[in-house]
Amino acid sequence: MNIKQAIQNLPQKGYLDLPISKNINLVEEIKRLRKEKNAVILAHYYQVPEIQDIADFVGDSLALAQAAAKTDADIILFAGVHFMAETAKILNPDKKVLLPDLLAGCSLAESAPKDKFKAFLNEHPNHIVVSYVNTSAEIKALTDIVCTSSNAEKIINSIPENQKIIFAPDKNLGAYLIKKTGRDMILWDGACEVHEEFSLDKILQLKTEHPEAKIIAHPESRDYILNIADYIGSTSGLLKYVQESKAKEFIIATESGILHKMAQVAPDKILIPAPPENDKNSCACTECPYMKRNTLEKIYLALQYELPEVVVEEDLQKKALVSIEKMLKLS
Repeated sequence: MNIKQAIQNLPQKGYLDLPISKNINLVEEIKRLRKEKNAVILAHYYQVPEIQDIADFVGDSLALAQAAAKTDADIILFAGVHFMAETAKILNPDKKVLLPDLLAGCSLAESAPKDKFKAFLNEHPNHIVVSYVNTSAEIKALTDIVCTSSNAEKIINSIPENQKIIFAPDKNLGAYLIKKTGRDMILWDGACEVHEEFSLDKILQLKTEHPEAKIIAHPESRDYILNIADYIGSTSGLLKYVQESKAKEFIIATESGILHKMAQVAPDKILIPAPPENDKNSCACTECPYMKRNTLEKIYLALQYELPEVVVEEDLQKKALVSIEKMLKLS
């Protein structure tokens, strides 16, 4: 297949499907292209280990947004999912933003389609709209303030107590924030398919087998998981907790990609991924299938051909930027 055919197939496959010589050292070639093209590679903690290891910066959604806002690179390659690369493009309209696989989506972002969300807002006028960063540019353009799990509580607390709030799209994070802040928010009915999957019974069984283990969970998890957690926090918060805690064992209820970085910063700790409810493949962990669409091969081809590129229409970019900049200012 030639490059013209590969580009024609992009809408269906989501990535460049081109042959790569077996003699190529992908890591060295990616490093060469990155330097040659003044590119920066940003990767989320949920990426596979080899991508995290080659990235210039690895972080959670807030840290990645901050890194994207500050970079002086000409090209931003985002090893994550579509809304993350889209956010980077909104913050950097004059830079080229690449996503190795355009089909690396997000179940949470997809749970809030623009037309239904706009109708929902019309049903609830006079509300400030706080939307999780896991949303499309269209939703961010309808939002007053974006948040991440790292700063959501701070952002909710910054809003006057007499102001009505809509929180979207994660109902689990929203319910957790209601408990933490005491605010009576209207919640959009969305959820992350990964964090919805953790099994209470299996986690309790693990706790029986590892009685000294601390259960730690991301607030996108269901309330019955959060109710048994010793610590609840964002991805970076979980990482910091494992690193600083005196405990030696941890049952971790979030996407299993974070265990790679946890093992690097806390090599003496025992890390146990929380199991999913439906364990069809006998896997002990829960992985995001969208995050795992990215590979070193796709990153190499994306840098080589500067495709697939994430594009945001100018008017939409300007509208969405307002809610993101409010978040960054408050953070």
